[in-house]
Amino acid sequence: MPTVTILDDYQGVALTSADWSDVRRDYTVDVIGEHIADPEALVDRLRDSDVVVAMRERTPFPAAVLQALPALRLLITTGPVNASIDLAAAAAAGITVCGTGGAGNAMPELTIGMIIALTRNFAQEDAAVRAGGWQHTIGPGLQGKTLGVVGLGRLGTPVARLAQAFGMSVIAWSPRLTAERAAEHGVRAVTKADLFGESDVITVHMPLADGTRGIVGAEDIARMKRTAYLVNTSRGPIVDQAALVAALRENRIAGAGLDVYDTEPLPVDDPLRSLPNTLLLPHIGYVTTDAYRVFYRHAVEDIVAFDAGAPLRVLTPR
Repeated sequence: MPTVTILDDYQGVALTSADWSDVRRDYTVDVIGEHIADPEALVDRLRDSDVVVAMRERTPFPAAVLQALPALRLLITTGPVNASIDLAAAAAAGITVCGTGGAGNAMPELTIGMIIALTRNFAQEDAAVRAGGWQHTIGPGLQGKTLGVVGLGRLGTPVARLAQAFGMSVIAWSPRLTAERAAEHGVRAVTKADLFGESDVITVHMPLADGTRGIVGAEDIARMKRTAYLVNTSRGPIVDQAALVAALRENRIAGAGLDVYDTEPLPVDDPLRSLPNTLLLPHIGYVTTDAYRVFYRHAVEDIVAFDAGAPLRVLTPR
């Protein structure tokens, strides 16, 4: 019987998020809960898999991995795009790549939640109460503060709107942002230097690409106020992590809230884990029950449609 392998099911919910009965009739379904980072170990585990379901960009599929999987016929990524899959190599190997839809946009609410939790020390106070303590920290409210948005696009714009509801003034910068477009959202466009110098909280909302890798660098972080916070829910490499760690360790900024990292899962010996002025989440910006139901329901549809000779949501090389 052919095999469908589901990768990176950290929460163990893939099989309960959708009805897999149409797939189980024709396939053995193998669910992997842990992350397989080593490419050789990944190839060894997937060697006999006819179909692989990948969760977003958790597991890369470069050409070398795809070429080492001769049994693979269909690779499904949750979500409509996946920059970690070499689509050209997949096409050359005769592997069909399909995506899925999504549900809602949970990232802005997570971002605002992180800002409040970070500035008001929720994690520390929760731990203190559980340990028998009471009121150990103090932090600023958001009203009257300035939020700096790096990237006023699909995610940055609703974050700005939510921040304005809390009485924050919002400024923004990105390489192509115009004053006119920012003003449409009640936001003031500023230079990059001014954004990092003026903001009380900075939030990053840019896609990872060659032009954005390290776009928040040591010089930018050095401009931040000692009382300012940085939040990154986009992609880890957009921010120079070494420069951020140094600023946090030396208390040159008040803190950082991170949902994304250079290496994921975050290594156990990463210095970020030992810094008290951080709020660290395990890349859960898109992780909601609503999204997972759509992801896995569409994955089932993709498999059934592929077997019927009419694949859905096919991703092709640009």
